[in-house]
Amino acid sequence: MPSAVIITGPGFQDHDVVYTYYRLLEEGWNVDVATKNGADVTGKYGVPLPMDKTAKPLIAFEQLDPDTYDAVILTGGHEAPDRVRQDALVLDFLRAMDAREKVVAGLCHGPWIMVSAGVLKGRRACAYIGLRDDVINAGADVVDSDVIVDGHIITCSYYAYVGRFMQQVFETVAEQQASAAA
Repeated sequence: MPSAVIITGPGFQDHDVVYTYYRLLEEGWNVDVATKNGADVTGKYGVPLPMDKTAKPLIAFEQLDPDTYDAVILTGGHEAPDRVRQDALVLDFLRAMDAREKVVAGLCHGPWIMVSAGVLKGRRACAYIGLRDDVINAGADVVDSDVIVDGHIITCSYYAYVGRFMQQVFETVAEQQASAAA
């Protein structure tokens, strides 16, 4: 069973987290949600994490282990990614996921965390208008698109395209697993 972690913080874009979380579960994935110190947080529009009584407890950034996950999902809402990208544990985790060529996927403002981790240099990416300059300055070739897949790096410019974004996450991990099994 594939495994993913959604990394977020206070003020996250509610629909980003809700949609990605339940889509991962629907596909049969093991899903963790990580926040600073594993603390409960609330989204921009009031969605609490954990979301419901069936959800596993949140994990702390200290528990992030690149050998545990096939993919990391970095959700938007400008407040949460801006806070998360200041955490060295998260940045080290993203660099380790990138070094292992595991899926690192950023949605809307999520790529801000990728910028701070330095994993976009030399990559093709798309970007929400509010962080386009940051992604360019991080050394990415920014393309005007809804979703861009460059190897194991996936970016999505706006949460309205989250369905296509998640399909690319599923396809990319499936391709990696098929290649590893061959």
